[in-house]
Amino acid sequence: MRTRGLRVLAVVAAVVVAVLVLTSIWTEALWFDALGYSSEWWSRIRTQTLLFVLGGLLIALPLAASLVIPFRSRPMSWPTSPGEQALSQYRQVIAPLRRHIAIGVPLLFGLMGGLTAAGQWQQWLLWRNGAATGITDPQFGRDLAYYLFGLPFYSFVVGYLTVVAICCLVAAAFAHYIYGGLQPPGRGRSTRAAFLHLAVVGAVLALLRGVSYVLDAHSLTTHETSVLTGVGYTDANAVIPAKYILAVAAVICAGLFFAAVRSRSWRLPVIGVATLVGLSIIVGNIYPALVETYRVTPSRSSLEQPYLQHNIDATRAAYDVAGVETEEYDAVSEISAGQLRQDAATIPGIRLLDPNVAAPTFQQLQAQQPYYSFPEDLDVDRYDIDGESTDTVVGARELDLSKLPADRRDWVNDHTVYTHGYGLVAAKGSEVSGSGTPAWFDLSEVEEYEPRIYFGERMTQFSIVGGEEGAPAREVDRPSGGEEGRYTYTGDGGVSIGSPLRQAAFAITHRDLKFVLSDAVGSQSRLLEHRTPKERVARVAPWLTLDNDPYPTVVDGRIQWVVDGYTTSRTYPYASRFSVSGVQEGTVSSVETQRAAAINADRINYMRNSVKATVDAYDGTVTLYRWDEQDPVASAWDKAFPGLMKPRSEISGDLMSHLRYPEDLFRMQRAVLAEYHVTSAGDFRAGQDRWRVPSDPTVLAEKKVAQPPYFLTMAMPSQQEASWSLTSTYIPNGDRDVMAGYLAVDSDAGDIAGKPASGYGQLRMLAVPRSTTVPGPGQVQNDIASSSVKGADTDQTLTDYLNNNNRGSSKVLLGNQMTLPVGEGFLHVEPVYLSGTNENSYPSMRVVIVSFGGRIAWARTLEGALDQLFEGDSGADAPSGGGDGGTQPPKGEQEPTGPLTSKERALRAAIEDMQGAYQRGQEALKKGDLEAYGKAQADLRKALTEAARNQPGGGSATLDESAAS
Repeated sequence: MRTRGLRVLAVVAAVVVAVLVLTSIWTEALWFDALGYSSEWWSRIRTQTLLFVLGGLLIALPLAASLVIPFRSRPMSWPTSPGEQALSQYRQVIAPLRRHIAIGVPLLFGLMGGLTAAGQWQQWLLWRNGAATGITDPQFGRDLAYYLFGLPFYSFVVGYLTVVAICCLVAAAFAHYIYGGLQPPGRGRSTRAAFLHLAVVGAVLALLRGVSYVLDAHSLTTHETSVLTGVGYTDANAVIPAKYILAVAAVICAGLFFAAVRSRSWRLPVIGVATLVGLSIIVGNIYPALVETYRVTPSRSSLEQPYLQHNIDATRAAYDVAGVETEEYDAVSEISAGQLRQDAATIPGIRLLDPNVAAPTFQQLQAQQPYYSFPEDLDVDRYDIDGESTDTVVGARELDLSKLPADRRDWVNDHTVYTHGYGLVAAKGSEVSGSGTPAWFDLSEVEEYEPRIYFGERMTQFSIVGGEEGAPAREVDRPSGGEEGRYTYTGDGGVSIGSPLRQAAFAITHRDLKFVLSDAVGSQSRLLEHRTPKERVARVAPWLTLDNDPYPTVVDGRIQWVVDGYTTSRTYPYASRFSVSGVQEGTVSSVETQRAAAINADRINYMRNSVKATVDAYDGTVTLYRWDEQDPVASAWDKAFPGLMKPRSEISGDLMSHLRYPEDLFRMQRAVLAEYHVTSAGDFRAGQDRWRVPSDPTVLAEKKVAQPPYFLTMAMPSQQEASWSLTSTYIPNGDRDVMAGYLAVDSDAGDIAGKPASGYGQLRMLAVPRSTTVPGPGQVQNDIASSSVKGADTDQTLTDYLNNNNRGSSKVLLGNQMTLPVGEGFLHVEPVYLSGTNENSYPSMRVVIVSFGGRIAWARTLEGALDQLFEGDSGADAPSGGGDGGTQPPKGEQEPTGPLTSKERALRAAIEDMQGAYQRGQEALKKGDLEAYGKAQADLRKALTEAARNQPGGGSATLDESAAS
């Protein structure tokens, strides 16, 4: 009875597991089918299933044979020694379980082996579909495809078969010993079957070791040392020959195992194994160490030079930086009037609106409802405004359920009512309003578009949308007429869950019975899940490494999320490895620190921006475009999944105009060029010209984050016209904070359908001679913090201004410090924002600080700061910007931002000082700090006097302190 109950329980458990598995597969199939990628998903499933079966059988069958053969070939009688009597007792214990062991152990190992093999489906497909590149490595003369596609797969197969052979050897030896076929020395002869079985397994193991030695030799092309990556002198002249010698020895050792079958003695195999071990120590370790110590070390610079050159050339090719245009830039520090006249096209492209600092301003002024939210790091894009391509800062107004009041949080509201965000908010990047807030512009005036955002970076949970025709709209939409609007989704996105069977299936998958019980789920309902852009692209193309920063843009009347996809490899011969996560997070400032992380799963040595992906914010459609048409890795995937990637020629002109050079690729390339801008092996080894990316000077020092790259419209000295570029700076590796180099890449893809602009992706580098000393970003920031320079429109020193506004009820926020190669030197521009300290405060840009050649200037506008810096006339028309402390203008109405007279600038400064003094006084009163209140009143009197003096017609003013208090 008990046995029957257990069987019933086992059957029920098996049925439950089967239902769960089949339901999961079905719902996944429905999701991919709704997205239009069903065939690609099933192709993946078939590949994984095939590998699971092959991998499982490869270990299960030999292991089962290794357990069954000893039993079937066991001797019919055993010696009557005490040892055999003990084994007899073991046999009696095992006998009832023999069948279970013979079936269960292989099944268990087969399951684990199958899962391991299935996990290699990407490497399998690359091996099957990879094609020759025509590029060969300098050591073995093998095509690059062998290292990218073949070697990793062969290494896995040999490693897997080695594990299989070891498991079989252990199982066979144990089983033969238990059943008496294998006898220890001095206890009789082992059976011929035991000899044959163990000898064959041992020979296979030896042959696999021989193949492994050959693959190890080829793997030296990515061997990392403190000097270089790839084959070095010792490797080429000692290690590789040793590997081949050991491979031959392993084959001979395999022959000795077969010879043991005839002699029925383990003497020859033992000698063979001992010889192989001895050779591996002497030839494989001691000899290379002697060569390294007595041959290479005394003459390393000359002997390693050709191998180091291979490392340099391969690394530059692997990260696509071999074509960088480098020029020496002897930056000047001298300043003269009109110095920026030749850079008139660059100065207007300086972005004053910092996407990181401006996010709270977007939130406070443009969220419209508390449940809408903007990202903490806004995005940068370009739009045609009045016929000109204009740098813009954009943010998607997305749904943020965490900001809903607790009394409005329930299943219906979370999943069927609050379902989407609404619209993109944009502001001009190089301008601010007169009050220092963003210069907003309406994207719908540029292009009419569908504003609803059902798929976005904050959409982390599922929504159920759609409804019966004529039924009341349920979903909260953009406010209209003072009340929340309502909307019913009409798109084709998501999975239709109108049938009871599908509702039940998704209820099981999500462990949520409300799919079946809620009246909010009807016959026209659609389920939206996996809604973030990166997740959707990753599910469609899991072989891509995705950029950390998807960005929204309006394309052909729709909001599209653009996601850059990279193909990567760890096995590009001779190329040095770098960490993807370290580069993405910006936590690594030096190449040495980057490469010191020896154990890092995401370290790669090849990278291409092969795919531009878009995700429609309304219906979730994922489209992949093949961007890099020369990438062999992308070509292999294109062959593996025909039609998955659309050709680049199908990119519309509207989409092309919003594509940009990917930031993570640029971060990786700048990390590589910090060291590999040196192209000569001799100079590289000297190490005197290594650079690093400076720490961001505008954040707290303890955070130690690298300065991010910046998008700017600017021209390098060698360019005739300004272009939209991604830029970064370098300082020398060490403690000196001076400019060592400057890197920019042309990020403008143009607006021609299917054809990127000719200059897109061109890297340009300026190398500052070591004899030239020009302040770097950190030194400039130190100069700013201690500057006694008075502003162009105030008598305050910069230090006083920053300190006075960074206490009490206000705080100073530093914008990004941008560096531009203009005026034959380097111009540093840093906007400064002021914000209150209460919860609803938001920053507004108040002044702009500029630096050139160690000199500082600052003013309410960039134009005023540049004119002050360059002796009254910079020679360039700067973008408008800077705040006057005034109130926010009505929405849609921008204050005039034209050039100000000196009196107008002084008046604006005085008004701002009045506001600050008043706020500090009120804060002091609340705290009962009479001393601070008295100082604030004194500051207020001074500001009033200054304002009266600079108002039109002049005048004077006095402060009635009793009224003020």
